[in-house]
Amino acid sequence: MKGTNMRLAVEAAVRRTGFYVLLTAGLLLMLAPVLWMVSASFMGRDDIMSSPVNLLPPSWRLRNYAEIFTAFNIGHYIMNSGIVTGTVIALNVVFCTMTGYSLAKFRYPGRNLVFGFILGTFMIPFTVIAIPLYLLVRSLDWIDSYQGLIAPFALTAFGVFLMRQFIASIPDEYIEAARIDGASELRIFLRIITPLCRPAMATLAVLTFVTNWDEFLWPLIVTTTDAHRTVTIGLAHFLEQHQNQWHLLMAGAVVAALPSVIIFLLAQRKFLESAGGISGIK
Repeated sequence: MKGTNMRLAVEAAVRRTGFYVLLTAGLLLMLAPVLWMVSASFMGRDDIMSSPVNLLPPSWRLRNYAEIFTAFNIGHYIMNSGIVTGTVIALNVVFCTMTGYSLAKFRYPGRNLVFGFILGTFMIPFTVIAIPLYLLVRSLDWIDSYQGLIAPFALTAFGVFLMRQFIASIPDEYIEAARIDGASELRIFLRIITPLCRPAMATLAVLTFVTNWDEFLWPLIVTTTDAHRTVTIGLAHFLEQHQNQWHLLMAGAVVAALPSVIIFLLAQRKFLESAGGISGIK
């Protein structure tokens, strides 16, 4: 009996070790391009193009990061991305929370039809509506403007879905008790729903940040000058003008990706809290 238990324990340890080895290998495989990008951002142009490939910089070139802020002026593109992304996040958190609250806690004719219509938009690729959306933005004279970059993403189907599902898990007794006490609907939303929804709102903010910070197609369509170009379009424009400056492009890519990584790491706990709330879907 003792020998059997020992054998089972050994087999379990082997399986667990093999599982972790596979996970580690998968992680390294996924991170390999990112790690090389960071390494290449400290190389010279000739070091990147050498054969065999240099995995680490032969000599560390720290001035790459200084040059992208002077010669390339990446700070301007980052500022544009920050303005656009920050505004889109604020609008999404407000509008999606209000819409989700309405769909989750109010009873009115057509509510399920509206929610079904919103869910149906998930099946429509953005490329399908890009041209009609461009024509609409052009008719409003919003080409190459912050309004043109922000307005199409001020309210998203995913944000409404996320907030509706989270708010549906909040007990109705909280709202009914507030109504009995004479609280207005606006006060209930601000004092009860909003504080309880903070984990979901944080999750929505982070996902909106990552999506809009990395957005490429729409800024490419709607911007025509450097005045409003975001960082992704700025990097593409830099590559078009300086096709051989791969070391500077890698440094710019690292700087552009850094905010998303920092935001995600800081918001991990909120993701878990939000997942716990959404698990109680009604």
